[in-house]
Amino acid sequence: MLIDEIARPDDVRRQNRRLVLGALRRHELLSRTDIVAQTGLSASTVSAITTALIAEGIISESRDGDVAAKSRGRPQVALTLNPEIATIATVELALNLVHTVLFNYKGQVICEEIRRVPTLDATTDDLLRAVSEMLDAVLANMPSNAGKLMHISMGVQGVTDAASATMLWSPITPDSNVAFGETLSNRYGVSVSVANDCSMIAEALRWIDPDHYADDFAAILLSHGIGMGLYLKGKPFLGVQSSGAEFGHMLHEPNGALCRCGRHGCIEAYASDYAILRRTSGEDETAPPLQDVDAATFNDVANRARAGEGAEREAFRKAGQAIGSGLRSLFSLIDPVPIAFVGPGAGVFDLIETDLREIVSGTTGWGGVPDLNIRCYPDEHPLILQGCMMTSLLHLDTQLFAPGDLRDAPLRRAI
Repeated sequence: MLIDEIARPDDVRRQNRRLVLGALRRHELLSRTDIVAQTGLSASTVSAITTALIAEGIISESRDGDVAAKSRGRPQVALTLNPEIATIATVELALNLVHTVLFNYKGQVICEEIRRVPTLDATTDDLLRAVSEMLDAVLANMPSNAGKLMHISMGVQGVTDAASATMLWSPITPDSNVAFGETLSNRYGVSVSVANDCSMIAEALRWIDPDHYADDFAAILLSHGIGMGLYLKGKPFLGVQSSGAEFGHMLHEPNGALCRCGRHGCIEAYASDYAILRRTSGEDETAPPLQDVDAATFNDVANRARAGEGAEREAFRKAGQAIGSGLRSLFSLIDPVPIAFVGPGAGVFDLIETDLREIVSGTTGWGGVPDLNIRCYPDEHPLILQGCMMTSLLHLDTQLFAPGDLRDAPLRRAI
């Protein structure tokens, strides 16, 4: 065995603390006996770790009837995460929308603010100013018992670089390479993560339904844009240089319809809301896409499609075929996985399902017809924010509290 493979005591200690915090993160209340069962650690190890975490203020004891009822004899003491030890901030940046929410360490909402921001005309400075002003506003409204701000997580529409916490490109704004991480970290004195919004949706689904969304699955956003968050072997798929998994910009038809990205023939150019409205209006498929689509207008088109045959129903058929083609290509590479459709397109799944399944059913051969497991979530915004929240909370668990470096953490209550 190489020396580097020998676990150092500090590494074992950190890993054990991660296991304990992870168990408490998944369950609101646990006794020490429950933690032993959840983690596989010895009773003495769990006792030592929980004693230290209580002393540091990271967890707390609470007499709870549910925990006590599970055991005979003397009631057990329930342990829970201390909500007041830290505050995290989440930011969703979408088309003409910025949504900021503060959460405590238990993942409970402290306060939030949502504003319509004209992102299509926004410069880098405009975006940075809008996000900063909204974070200032929610931080100013923090209650006195809230913990200090310790992490910020952003979910953005577009291609991101996690290492530099930068938005490399986005269809919702003319500027590229927006260094949100550097700017916000300098302003608030905390670390910042920036990720593609679809990756945050996938992260949220893993916590909402871990039995269904486990090692391998894909979350596909069907909205003004088409994106995907992909988990393989229990880990998020990332590109070599960026967030990757640009499902909407996979080629569907060579030299086909014009996409927002400037290329022709992308899945998005047939399956997004602007693509469906472009087809139903009779415009040429190379016409510039609508910059923004009103939800009421899209719903009206969907209702006409449900009412009978016509241009509206044909547009949704084309959308289903494009998405099915992309899934067929994806499954050819990685095998079929559970799929979550998220966003407005999930609300009209009835109009695209038949054509989508017919295309995917062509993925035959050695594996036969794939079992297409699909669930739909019409509102993407809560999932994006929950994914950001979990990103921040897991950062605290694994990077700050598990190592026990709370005293050295860059704490700051507000600007």
